[in-house]
Amino acid sequence: MSPPKHSPKLFFLILIFLFSYVHSEALDSCNSPINFSNTLPFDTSSLQCAVVWPSQSFILRYGQAAPNIWSYVLSAPNTNGYIAIGFSPNGNMVGSSAIVGWIGPNGINSGIKKFYLGGKSPNLVTLQPQDQGLRLQNLFISTLQNQIFLAFQVASNTPTINVIYAIGPAGQLPSAPNFALSQHRTMHSTVMSYGTGGTVTQSSPEASLKRIHGMLNVAGWGILIPIGAMIARYMRHWDPQWFYSHAIIQSIGFTIGVIGVFCGLALENRLDIYVDKHKALGIFVLILGGLQVLAIFFRPNRASKVRKYWNWYHSNVGRLLIVLAIVNVFYGINLGKGGSEWNQGFAIVIVILFTISLILELRMWTKN
Repeated sequence: MSPPKHSPKLFFLILIFLFSYVHSEALDSCNSPINFSNTLPFDTSSLQCAVVWPSQSFILRYGQAAPNIWSYVLSAPNTNGYIAIGFSPNGNMVGSSAIVGWIGPNGINSGIKKFYLGGKSPNLVTLQPQDQGLRLQNLFISTLQNQIFLAFQVASNTPTINVIYAIGPAGQLPSAPNFALSQHRTMHSTVMSYGTGGTVTQSSPEASLKRIHGMLNVAGWGILIPIGAMIARYMRHWDPQWFYSHAIIQSIGFTIGVIGVFCGLALENRLDIYVDKHKALGIFVLILGGLQVLAIFFRPNRASKVRKYWNWYHSNVGRLLIVLAIVNVFYGINLGKGGSEWNQGFAIVIVILFTISLILELRMWTKN
């Protein structure tokens, strides 16, 4: 009797099941118990649980252990950077006390420290003495299945409801003697509801300004300006409609782009961040756009001998502007952690515009 033949589909289903099982076991969830609870310095059996930062898999367990003692256990994937939880009196990062924990390579040089966030630059984030700020006790940090567990208790009758979270850059862990922190890679803020056990994501004016900055620059420099350039190159047989359409669209795109650049400058000032390359590219694109506007006022008439040089200048400066603007938009999306939605959406628009341009370019060369 020949051995039974197993279906390849069954084999792959088994592999998928095993992968899903291992993956689910590797990640913490509110449905899974803390396996090393007997080694923690306080009881965790009755803590409430909430997914406080879904995109980064941050889970916070918390509860009142005594009339003036609150217990916390924060878990997050180990990305080879520090994780932090801060308690803010007003919802802002500045003025908060933060508990920062990290796991060193092979568990060596791991640590958990309390910091005072005195400003937005790294040099203003300093170690905070035990008798200042949050009164902490029973600090504990460990790792299990590539998850960091940060546990501590806060001596307080009414803990603050404004809680912030942060992730440090990979490979840049604090070290003795001053345990200086690198600027966080990304952050998140929530408003806790201790009574119901829920959290609400806290939106900030900076987050809204960042979205506006991105949307304006995508629309102005990344979409309208290229469309206006396409009209000038491929629609000249519709004279003079092509010229007025080109001028109107470029004017709208330039105005929106200018507002977007100034929103970026305001955002840099508010967040006190350093994005020198992105800023330099944005200002250079703005200068090129300004030169294009000024060139209109010095445009020679069609019969002039220098008109061809003006045309060459206007066309090539415009092409350079478009290329740099598109590059800077993608760079800005990456800096702002816009995610795949922003990248894919803008990429689709650029591919569509490029495809249309290619078709019209081939058609124009064929006719000529």
